[in-house]
Amino acid sequence: MEGPMKHICCLVFLVILGIAGFDGVYGAGECGKSSPEAEAWKLAPCVSAAQDVNAEVSDRCCSQVKKIGQNPSCLCAAMLSNTAKSSGVKPEVAVTIPKRCNIADRPVGYKCGAYTLP
Repeated sequence: MEGPMKHICCLVFLVILGIAGFDGVYGAGECGKSSPEAEAWKLAPCVSAAQDVNAEVSDRCCSQVKKIGQNPSCLCAAMLSNTAKSSGVKPEVAVTIPKRCNIADRPVGYKCGAYTLP
C-alpha cells in the first residue's frame, strides 16, 4: 500500500511542478504575458493609418504605438497578427506609423518580418 501512495504523491508533485512551469512559459512571448492579438486590439485607432500611407495618424494611435513600441518585437507581432490582417492592415504601411508619429526613439532599421521599420 505504501508503494502506490508514494507513486501518487510523486505524480501529484510533478503535475503541480508542470503547471507552475507553464505559467513561466506563458510570459515568455513577444508581448510578455499579453498576446500579440490582444496588443493588436489596442492599435485599433491606427487602422485607417495602417491601410493608407497618406491617412492622418491620430494622437491616440501614436500614443499606443509609442507604448507598445517600447518592445519592438511586440509591436511587430501585433502589426503582423491575424487580428491586424483581418482589420485590413497593410504591414508595409503599418511599419511606417512610428515614423509618421515622429517618435524619436523608434527602433529605426528593426526587422519586422519581411519589413524594416523606417
